Amino acid sequence: MPVTPEQPARDALFLGASRLATWALLSLLLAILLTLVIGAWPALVEYGPSFLATDAWNPVEDVYGGLGALLGTIVTAVIAMIVGVPVAFGVAIFLTELCPWPLRRPIGTAIELLAAVPSIIYGIWGLFVLAPVMQSTVQPALAATLGQVPGLGRLFSGPPLGIGMLTAGLILAIMILPIVTTILRDVFQTVPPIYRESAYGLGATTWEVVWHVVLPYSRTGAAGAVLLGLGRALGETMAVTFVIGNAHHIKASLFAPGTTIASTLANEFTEAVGDLYTGALIELGLVLFGLTVLVLGAARWLLARTGLEGKAR
Repeated sequence: MPVTPEQPARDALFLGASRLATWALLSLLLAILLTLVIGAWPALVEYGPSFLATDAWNPVEDVYGGLGALLGTIVTAVIAMIVGVPVAFGVAIFLTELCPWPLRRPIGTAIELLAAVPSIIYGIWGLFVLAPVMQSTVQPALAATLGQVPGLGRLFSGPPLGIGMLTAGLILAIMILPIVTTILRDVFQTVPPIYRESAYGLGATTWEVVWHVVLPYSRTGAAGAVLLGLGRALGETMAVTFVIGNAHHIKASLFAPGTTIASTLANEFTEAVGDLYTGALIELGLVLFGLTVLVLGAARWLLARTGLEGKAR
């Protein structure tokens, strides 16, 4: 194709616009970080690193510690990953390896539609449907079985309240299913068909093809999908606020109420009075910002290695 005289000018304009958009995005990210640091400065000066060493949170006495919210964020996210990731792997494997062709698109679309449900709807459903089931059935059953195991029993002890860390983690597990399942499905579909056909030709079963061919080939992209789901779980606000109980003190039991950074901000930011109270809340936001950037950065790096960065968006 011949190069027209206008082509170099268009290329230069496109390059300049691309660079401008990139720098604008980086500037926005730095502006957010700077705003958080400035807003959190009173708490940073007052508490320093000790802010994340205690779960004390008493706005009346102006005493704040972010350990309870930080641990709540991590624990609920870990529960979500333990419950949600195996289900997402199972659904993705079913869609790519076992599901009849006419059903693959309808089932895949139905799963993707879960991502369109507002988080507040998940929270209402969790409060009025899941929490009563947890209180009457699931938590008593866990206390009667796992609660009797030495050491592990501390996680499943205490009265069955229905709401709490475990319920919040289960809500998050449901919410991360669409993104993790969709990316895993796309990752598994990148496995060259000749690899599968060769394995089946050698007499491998479906399980052996999945375990020895599909998963090893796509392990990097699968790890990226899991990390993206983790980032989603870390930042969820409204659904968790409905069912976690919103208590800052650290308890060993998963049945006990807790809090997360996001739910703390949603509950208390509009009521914050004074520079120190506001600064403590913004410092929690700064901690969550750093944690999320770290997780999503690792996910993007892993996805870039498989060429699936665009699909993750």
